[in-house]
Amino acid sequence: MYVPDGAGDDTERTAFRKTEKKYKLYYEDNWKSSKKKKQPKQVDLSEVLDFKSISESYNQNGELPSGVVAVNCGFDRPIFRLENRPGFYFIPGALTLEEQCKWIRESLTNFPQPPNRTNHNAFYGPISNLFVAAKEGKVLVEEERSDNGLDSDSSASASNGDAHRWKFYEEDIAGSRGKTCKSVSASVLLRKLRWSTLGLQFDWSKRNYDMSLPHNKIPNALCQLAKRMAEPAMPIGEEFRPEAAIVNYFGLGDTLGGHLDDMEADWSKPIVSMSLGCKAIFLLGGKSKQDEPLAMFLRSGDVVLMAGEARECFHGVPRIFTDEKNAEITPLELQFLHEDDHCFLDYIRVSRININIRQVF
Repeated sequence: MYVPDGAGDDTERTAFRKTEKKYKLYYEDNWKSSKKKKQPKQVDLSEVLDFKSISESYNQNGELPSGVVAVNCGFDRPIFRLENRPGFYFIPGALTLEEQCKWIRESLTNFPQPPNRTNHNAFYGPISNLFVAAKEGKVLVEEERSDNGLDSDSSASASNGDAHRWKFYEEDIAGSRGKTCKSVSASVLLRKLRWSTLGLQFDWSKRNYDMSLPHNKIPNALCQLAKRMAEPAMPIGEEFRPEAAIVNYFGLGDTLGGHLDDMEADWSKPIVSMSLGCKAIFLLGGKSKQDEPLAMFLRSGDVVLMAGEARECFHGVPRIFTDEKNAEITPLELQFLHEDDHCFLDYIRVSRININIRQVF
């Protein structure tokens, strides 16, 4: 999915890299010597395209900024495309609050479940029930297979196929092992969750889809939603076939560098990208990193489609906003006020989730 940046000196000078650095989170230089909470440096957001405002203006008076075109596709809301980026579509507020909550829950509880792979597989092997373990304050402990001392108090949760196993334990039981075994809290692992894969599994080391890896099909409800969202970008008479998805998880300071999604066979079919949680800045560049990218806000519930020529455009996420003023997730927070939902609320207040769905063949 990702094209390497290449030589450091050259990439630092590209227009795409300069724009990434413009919007990336940096802190004031004096925070280390101060007892005050570190403060983010101010950034000029005046040039960031805001499709929420564009949609509101278009609904009121039919006006659109130069280069933005409204598309009538039978949706209950405006869909916009960019004249200079054929194949790119933006659907502001496409997902209802109910849909957003559903897919946030799924992204945290079910999507990281084996046989789906995550970034944790390489070190810990498959981990089951990570979100539940984090909610219960458990700790993942490494132990020799021959060590059966704590098996009755543990839940088998991970295996990386070598001489060690990783299991979740209650915190006090994990602590009783002293410093003889490596351990990491489930809450830390949840915060370090960066991606999970649904449907056909992508092999990041070989940069292709590995048909031999075990996998579950993408949930039918997500398939139907993706098919409906993909319609504006689909060739006439064809239906989108969701076959794989990558779920990206972002925390404060996390970024997604400029890249191409180029491993699918047919680029005429769109990538359907759904945003959940905190607001972010999305960069849409051109076919070269020397092309200056457009910056735009992505809010929870927004959907982006990239098909055709847009599939050849570098794109990335240099910034997410987790502060109350800029995150813009108050309506979402109000949906997670029940006591049983506090773990979801705590997570999404400082995080962004992106589900991007693809037709591979």
